[in-house]
Amino acid sequence: MPTVVKRNASRHEYDPSKLRASLSLALRKRPVSTEALDAVVMRIEENLLTSGQREVSTEMLGALVMDELKKLDKVAYVRFASVYKSFEDIGEFVDAIREMQGPPLRRKS
Repeated sequence: MPTVVKRNASRHEYDPSKLRASLSLALRKRPVSTEALDAVVMRIEENLLTSGQREVSTEMLGALVMDELKKLDKVAYVRFASVYKSFEDIGEFVDAIREMQGPPLRRKS
């Protein structure tokens, strides 16, 4: 696995338990099975392994987590995004929800 480079430039060995803990926290009290969580962890780890990079930033790792959560559970996605992106006001939550929903639908006249 690649080494994880934090925002302060410190380097740490990849720790799958940290990934699982972050996902579990975002998915707390959500109707997502252990099997689905395991599959997400496996896809993220596979992505890290196949990237060919010796080091990955926490930003890249966080983006992988957000991509997976967006597909798995929208509430967990917003929870994770609020911490990952350090939301400071309700407007940032609204923006994240709009981003997740995609472009607005046009009404037929």
